[in-house]
Amino acid sequence: MLRRVAPPLRRALASSAVPHRGGARLPDPGLSSPHALPPQWRRWASAAAASSLPPPPPSPPQGPPRHAGGGSAASSLNPAEVAKFAAIAETWWDSQGPFKPLHLMNPTRLSFIRSTLCRHFRRDPYSAKPLEGLKVIDVGCGGGILSEPLVRMGATVTGIDAVDKNIKIAHIHAASDPTTASIEYCCTTAEDLVKENKQFDAVISLEVIEHVANPLEFCQSLSALTVPNGATVISTINRSMRAYAAAIVGAEYILRWLPIGTHEWSKLVTPEELVLALQRASISVEEMAGFFYNPLTREWSLSDDTSINYIAYGIKKSEAPSATPQ
Repeated sequence: MLRRVAPPLRRALASSAVPHRGGARLPDPGLSSPHALPPQWRRWASAAAASSLPPPPPSPPQGPPRHAGGGSAASSLNPAEVAKFAAIAETWWDSQGPFKPLHLMNPTRLSFIRSTLCRHFRRDPYSAKPLEGLKVIDVGCGGGILSEPLVRMGATVTGIDAVDKNIKIAHIHAASDPTTASIEYCCTTAEDLVKENKQFDAVISLEVIEHVANPLEFCQSLSALTVPNGATVISTINRSMRAYAAAIVGAEYILRWLPIGTHEWSKLVTPEELVLALQRASISVEEMAGFFYNPLTREWSLSDDTSINYIAYGIKKSEAPSATPQ
């Protein structure tokens, strides 16, 4: 049987949810306390400094589960993952190619980002350029399919990626429109930007953390790039049996949406692990939502079910480490 989210976690998410546009339900930090994270999540986060990561669910034969911390590597860069995405870099803007799932999911991801950033920075989400004046970085920007909509919302956008081919594709595509041509693309890593003391109002990294060598150090780099009281948004895939069946077996082997081997079970990160890793990096997770795919309409929507794909928004505490471990 496929494993679903544990009942206590599901009840916690449901009890803190409020109606959201499009029928989805999301935790709203503005309805109760300043920190509307469900109690179970807050207990995990508050114990982060003294406890190990919670045990993962039973794993399939792909290998042992991945831990979100530890190690002393200077960079979270994973050369094997870089090579994997370099091989398909030229297909970034092919909506029917290997990145089709991201193209389909993009409007829903942007809806979450727009909603949370507007609430955090007290902007009007219905204005033409709700993010105007904000400095935003898209970490692991790929070909720029997220960076371009962000700059159209008015943000000053920097897009970085470790794959040189991705950056070249992003540059070429952005140059075709005077608005998107303003995006600053750079082939670099979050760790390298930290060394340059770069900081941004909002740091966004979608579908990246499952491909890095060390999730904890990666989160620390994202935190260092975020200004105090700034926002951080991360999306990824849960390490659950449902995610294994849908995101790996279904998307890669059956539907062939993605090249086989795009995702590895042992590298997926559970919501609990992500909350702990961000907490250790001085980022308090305030809101989390899952993604639901409707095969009939072929559309994604936000959901309170985080058992497969999910996205999290957090706030960097005013007092945080100035840099990641070197």
